[in-house]
Amino acid sequence: MSMVNREEELTRSVEEAARQPKNLGEMESADAVGTAGRSDCGDMLRMWVKFKEENGRRVIDRATFQSFGCQTAIAVASIATEMIRGKTAEEALAMKGDELSSPLGPLPPMKIHCAQLVEEALRSTLDPSANKKQISTTPSDISGPTLADQLIAKGEGKLKITLLHKNDTP
Repeated sequence: MSMVNREEELTRSVEEAARQPKNLGEMESADAVGTAGRSDCGDMLRMWVKFKEENGRRVIDRATFQSFGCQTAIAVASIATEMIRGKTAEEALAMKGDELSSPLGPLPPMKIHCAQLVEEALRSTLDPSANKKQISTTPSDISGPTLADQLIAKGEGKLKITLLHKNDTP
């Protein structure tokens, strides 16, 4: 397969996954929440996880996300929230960014950070040492400012969100 065909295939995969992302939005009854990224560059991702007991194991029942980032970050987060379902926290934490993005195909070097952002959000959500608010069952412990609140706090108090549609160009 030529380089152009691979790039076109990746673009189609990313656009398809980002156009109709799965598991997008906050989760009210989450057992854990984590955030990754930096508001100064604009790429941020928050992830919520709910666990269940299955065959004597505590596994991920559901995961959702919110993202301020590019299409690739949204696509990887959408796929990752599906991939971690049914895994223990330890199994999910063992997954690296390239594995979380593998259904999209190999990411170009300038987009690898998108998979790393998702991996970092997953780690923030599931690794108790990564963030002191992890794997808590107290709703007040896992609530906090939204991604928009965090971006506003770093800026001038204003935030403009532009939704791009299929035919829009950035």
